[in-house]
Amino acid sequence: MMFPRYVLWVGLFFFASALPGVVLGDKPLDSKKLLSQPKAYVGSEVCRTCHLEHYDAWKRTLHSKMLQDVSENEDVIVVDLDQEVMKADFKKIEKKLKVPLDQVYFPKREEVKYTIGSQWKQRYLVQKDGIYYIAPTQFNIDTGRWVNYHEHDWDKRPWLKKCGGCHATGVDLEKESFIEPSVGCEACHGPGSHHAALPATETFEKRSTIVNPSKLAGGVAIQICGSCHNRGKSTKVEGAGWPVGYKPGKALESYYKSIELGDKHLYETGFSKGHHQQYIDWKQSKHADSGVDCMSCHVVHQLGSPLFRSKTKLAGDKLCLSCHEQVAQVGAHSVHSFGNCANCHMPRIAKSAESGDIRSHVFTALLPKDTLETKVPNSCQTCHKHKDEDLADLQQRWDVLTKRRTAVGEVIESKQ
Repeated sequence: MMFPRYVLWVGLFFFASALPGVVLGDKPLDSKKLLSQPKAYVGSEVCRTCHLEHYDAWKRTLHSKMLQDVSENEDVIVVDLDQEVMKADFKKIEKKLKVPLDQVYFPKREEVKYTIGSQWKQRYLVQKDGIYYIAPTQFNIDTGRWVNYHEHDWDKRPWLKKCGGCHATGVDLEKESFIEPSVGCEACHGPGSHHAALPATETFEKRSTIVNPSKLAGGVAIQICGSCHNRGKSTKVEGAGWPVGYKPGKALESYYKSIELGDKHLYETGFSKGHHQQYIDWKQSKHADSGVDCMSCHVVHQLGSPLFRSKTKLAGDKLCLSCHEQVAQVGAHSVHSFGNCANCHMPRIAKSAESGDIRSHVFTALLPKDTLETKVPNSCQTCHKHKDEDLADLQQRWDVLTKRRTAVGEVIESKQ
């Protein structure tokens, strides 16, 4: 009797998956040993064995490119590390430096072990006495210039403790190690050793060994995003800048305390000035009150993942209008025929590389009067047309343009 080729392949796969010592990824896994030990991280390459389409979609995200190994691919460095060019750019900002220019450390190409980032900016991991540190030179990609980053104390800020848990997966501070560079599958799904070790035939047991954020309560699932799109300090390890010990499904506040009003990374309104603080913004928003969270707008590894820069489910205004149906262009919405939702309600007031290069996530349109009262940048002046205009005059014009006309005419009562 003849079997179709794919049936034979599937049968062999399930048979192999049930055997101890099956090869998943690049290394053989000892199933019995893994199941007898606490859950551990195994790396996204192991996940790829069964979840290839999701793996491929994840590889198209910035999560997969957060931390990249230069020894595996030297092209992940987006710019030539020319010492003279670096020094020339630093010369332009010399007054801002906290150490004399001739004391700034400029890394050489052969000293860089990993890159951090590839879209807004890029930083470089180097080793000193066997410990990873972020070099004090940052390349801003959009503007093509070098700027300083902790040039006075860079070698007193061990990367793994300060940032490592949000740049790499499976970080162990005691062993000073990590399982995988970048934000891998297990950063959001939890350690996968038991999941990988169980045979595919053990369907329900296998499911119970891994975290599926879509099956968590909304308030718990969103904390997975908030564990890194946040700014604060660990409650478990003094001096750590990420939630040491936190795993998907746990209560984030037990492991992490976010910055509060008065911190230098927040405006007087509490809106974010800095990057990776979207969770802080979102918690202040009407979206948070209404149960609209990160996954309502963004995709992580959706099959056929869109190529939009922010990995949103729909492009531009289509995303907003999928919930906010516009029935009439009146008031504020009558001012611009060319504007879009995000430019007003998500103004670029936060900084990743250059000031104002990433959007607020409080979802509030900021007016000139907000700048006058609290010094927070406003939506109007993030547009080049109005960026140098007088704030009071701009607000007055806004008030006139958006004023609703009083209804005129006589009210006719129904006779019924």
